[in-house]
Amino acid sequence: MGDFKQMKKAYNASTKILKTRMAKGRSEDLRTLEQISDNEIIIVPGQYDRIEDVFDIIKIPYGLVDTHRFSDLKLRPTQTLIINCPGDGLSPVNLEKIKKFVEEGGFLWSTDWVLHNILEKIFPEYVKYNQKPTGDDVVKVEVVDKSSPYLKGLFEDENSDPQWWLESSSYPIEILKPKEVEVLIRSREMKEKYGEGPIVIKFQYGKGTVFHMTSHYYLQRTDLRTDRHKQSATAYAKELNLEKNEFDEDELNDLTLGEVESAYTSAQFIVNAMVERKNQVKSWKKVEEKKKEEKEK
Repeated sequence: MGDFKQMKKAYNASTKILKTRMAKGRSEDLRTLEQISDNEIIIVPGQYDRIEDVFDIIKIPYGLVDTHRFSDLKLRPTQTLIINCPGDGLSPVNLEKIKKFVEEGGFLWSTDWVLHNILEKIFPEYVKYNQKPTGDDVVKVEVVDKSSPYLKGLFEDENSDPQWWLESSSYPIEILKPKEVEVLIRSREMKEKYGEGPIVIKFQYGKGTVFHMTSHYYLQRTDLRTDRHKQSATAYAKELNLEKNEFDEDELNDLTLGEVESAYTSAQFIVNAMVERKNQVKSWKKVEEKKKEEKEK
């Protein structure tokens, strides 16, 4: 099992570093992040994952709707719907509701067992669980396409050796439509051990987008495999070229580089995806406003 207390400290520290770096080099993206309102993101809580905890640390607002109240939820295609693992307890009617939401432009995020409990049922031709559950493990990961807006700032340093925690019995992703399902982050080590390498994937369905991640957004632990990972997290701040006045050395001293790097990777990915989604919705609204203006002329 992981150390929630230690990884929460790592998330807090890594989020401060992330926002400091964004203020310096991605100020427009930081402003976009701060413009997100609580009615734009809906999170369905789960027994095994807690992305809302990371959202709280990053300070991204959201609404929380459990499975018992999901039938009353009115989804709009401009919203983001995040379903935590395991994603069970939703009726066939609600599954169809999610499918329609995506088809009309919605943005669906899911983790781990949601692959089998929801995605396989509503998008059976795209992805499925390969029936080879992982152990409680940590594997090395890598970016597939560094030009993707969803991967800005990830693994930029040449010393990067990021890891991803696999919850015991995580579900590896088998891709059925390789031309349509994009792999954003993968692990060769995971493929060798469990048959499939994708860690984070996305695909378009209708006007919308489906995102899925093996294991959980809220990382509970990491392994300190190398001497680099075992260094103090202050070494990580220096690798990212931060000045001494841009991070709290005392805050980082009781954390390892490996812990902060893993938390940073997770937080950075979430921020990138939310910024990209916000920009997408802004573009849609501009197009609709232009159409309305032209119609009124």
